[in-house]
Amino acid sequence: METILGIDLGTTNSEVAVIRDGQVEVLGEDGEKILPSVVGLDPEGRMLVGTPARNQWVLAPDRTLRSIKRKMGQDVTVRLGDQTFSPQEISAVILRALKERAERQLGHAVRKAVITVPAFFNETQREATREAGELAGLEVVRIINEPTAASLTYEAHPDRLERLLVYDLGGGTFDVSIVQIERDVVEVLASHGDTHLGGDDFDQLLLDRVCDDFAKEHGIDLRQSLAAKSRVLRAVEEAKKRLSDDALTTLDEEFIAEKDGKPLHLRREIARDELEALIEPLLAKTLVCVDQSLSDAQLHARQIDKVILVGGASRTPLVRRLLEERLGQPVHAEVNPDLCVAMGAAIQGGLISGVDVGPVLVDITPHTLGIEAATLVEGVPAFHVFSPIIRRNTPLPASRSEIYGTMVDGQESAGIRVFQGEDHDTRKNQFVGEFLLEGLADVRAGNPIVVRFDLDLDGILKVTAKERATGLEKQLVIDNPVARFRKSNREAASQRLDAAFRAAGMAGAPGLPAPAVEPESAADDLPEHLKNLIRRCEGLIAKAQEVAPKATPDDAEEIHRQVQELLAAIAERSDAKIDKGMATLEDLVFYLQDA
Repeated sequence: METILGIDLGTTNSEVAVIRDGQVEVLGEDGEKILPSVVGLDPEGRMLVGTPARNQWVLAPDRTLRSIKRKMGQDVTVRLGDQTFSPQEISAVILRALKERAERQLGHAVRKAVITVPAFFNETQREATREAGELAGLEVVRIINEPTAASLTYEAHPDRLERLLVYDLGGGTFDVSIVQIERDVVEVLASHGDTHLGGDDFDQLLLDRVCDDFAKEHGIDLRQSLAAKSRVLRAVEEAKKRLSDDALTTLDEEFIAEKDGKPLHLRREIARDELEALIEPLLAKTLVCVDQSLSDAQLHARQIDKVILVGGASRTPLVRRLLEERLGQPVHAEVNPDLCVAMGAAIQGGLISGVDVGPVLVDITPHTLGIEAATLVEGVPAFHVFSPIIRRNTPLPASRSEIYGTMVDGQESAGIRVFQGEDHDTRKNQFVGEFLLEGLADVRAGNPIVVRFDLDLDGILKVTAKERATGLEKQLVIDNPVARFRKSNREAASQRLDAAFRAAGMAGAPGLPAPAVEPESAADDLPEHLKNLIRRCEGLIAKAQEVAPKATPDDAEEIHRQVQELLAAIAERSDAKIDKGMATLEDLVFYLQDA
């Protein structure tokens, strides 16, 4: 059977899984199954992906990008150093890294993948994800919703019907789905969510609290410095993770700023209840989505057999408490919340390739789809009226049609404007695309036009308008950002990414940032003693890169931290800080070399 990868393209982290010897396996390297969804350029303009990019971000946020998933489907570009990219290009870099990881682990080329997306992604966001996959050299055979994929990893009881509530809180998005399993068929009954709510928002709230307190004490806003802000954000991210297990933790960032010629240090204790007070309003929004999905599925909480946690941010203890209080039953996270989405995607890939590894999937559309129409209200035309054709929570694939009439005698054309959403006013819904059916017959008003929607298993929409009397027909070509990108930039983007990946193999050892030092370009305006000091630092960092892959995870993390502090000292051109950083890193490296 042909190998089909299962890929979870996440806001914060991404993973790739596969069916191997009949078992689902998440593929990792150097003991790490998670690839940070971070892309960067090193000082020489070479591409960094994953951990090296994440490590560099603290010191070079202008050359590093995170959370690109939140921009998927938008008509924007993002800046990486002195270059600009589309969101799907940056996502393609992450997907390409996962593809090549899989090929190294499997020992053969792979060209097909199932990629997951948030259940509440709209049509443009889904198509942008497909585009990213194609740019990465993958044939995207299926796009499935993340909570749906996660549900495939849980063992069902074949002798009875079971209903699952899948609560998926990731780094940048939130989804909840009600899933029914019966006789090897997984059917999604309802989905709800928010594509801009996740662990990133928790981090931002905590960062703002810490920076506000620092500004009150010292009169300096750390958010005004990209380097300082990125260091604080990295620190609060780690603090948030520790608070999942500990009631109390401490932030400790030395030399975070300077005032009146004196260094300032950030030292602050954070209690779990302080974090929970900050994020509870956001979690309250997720509970509204839980209630809405239950209502859409026409179920009560007591009719749910199991509540499943998915996504790294779902590890927050307050999530578990709030859900158990609201639903009246314990929640489950037996399958790793960080990995289960990729595992479910791999199961779906196995089913497509003919491997009998799990139940058949019946997914749904999370949004109502329809067109803009006009009608008469007491003889007065009313415009911007949303006319639904495929209703929210309809099982996929779905095909529906409705008949509309022209408004005036001799009308020569009909504009078909497609929207998705739940409001009666199209101005409050999401615009999808439009086209014009021209050359209509010269007849009286009311000339019937049949509009047909075909929604495939990936949630990708095709719209057809047909004049009933003559058979005149036209199909929707969505004039959205993705379509424009596809037509004008696809080949150039593909060539540029290929060149970037050919160079990426020279971009530094995995797990450590490339040294953020440019001695030749910076040397002209530096004192000779500082030039020599920077050269010594480069040699020491090179030794650290050799030692880190052989060290324990804790020691490797300490090396990473000390390298970052040394790079920060170099960036500040501070003799004293450089000397201190070198001494600490030298002690650690030589200790580990002798161990």
